[in-house]
Amino acid sequence: MKVLIAEDDAVSRRVLEATLRKWDYDVIVTEDGDEAWRVLDEGCDAKLLVLDWMMPGLDGTEICRRLRERDDGGSFYVLLLTARMQKDDIVLGLQAGADDYITKPFHAEELRARVRTGARIVQLRRSLATRIEELERALTEVKQLSGLLPICAYCKRIREGESYWQAVENFIAGHSEAQFSHSVCPDCFERVVRPQLEGLPEDGED
Repeated sequence: MKVLIAEDDAVSRRVLEATLRKWDYDVIVTEDGDEAWRVLDEGCDAKLLVLDWMMPGLDGTEICRRLRERDDGGSFYVLLLTARMQKDDIVLGLQAGADDYITKPFHAEELRARVRTGARIVQLRRSLATRIEELERALTEVKQLSGLLPICAYCKRIREGESYWQAVENFIAGHSEAQFSHSVCPDCFERVVRPQLEGLPEDGED
């Protein structure tokens, strides 16, 4: 999975890059917030971002805000690196749109766990988006009945073509995904079925 990192401190940037590459992530390296935003704005397909909070130009929280304003903003998972320890600062970062944070200097295993969580969420979002696209395509392919249907006023058969008449359930089944389970409504039972039952001999009679 691709991970974009933005870190203005050269030593921290090299350590972060080497650590992520050791874990088999495909790392895109940027040196400050302005470069990170330029790469993202040009269509970078990395959805997992590790951003330093304090950077020259755009800082990590401003990148978060800009991302969340985009139509595809919800597809990004943002992990902020911060030396700020106060709860109010952490709340500000999360309110700006960050998904998670880790304090600097980071512990390698904690970073690994948080990046793994982000990678799982990115993959789930991609799977969900793919499933939604499949469902939308399926909906557009569902046959729909529309227009004026010639139907017999007596037998209720529907005309298809110039002279071909067929039962309404056969017509609907042939033009949609609907299936029928036949039954008898109360009115038809009284009008059609009951007279037939009353004409039958009772048990024991010839």
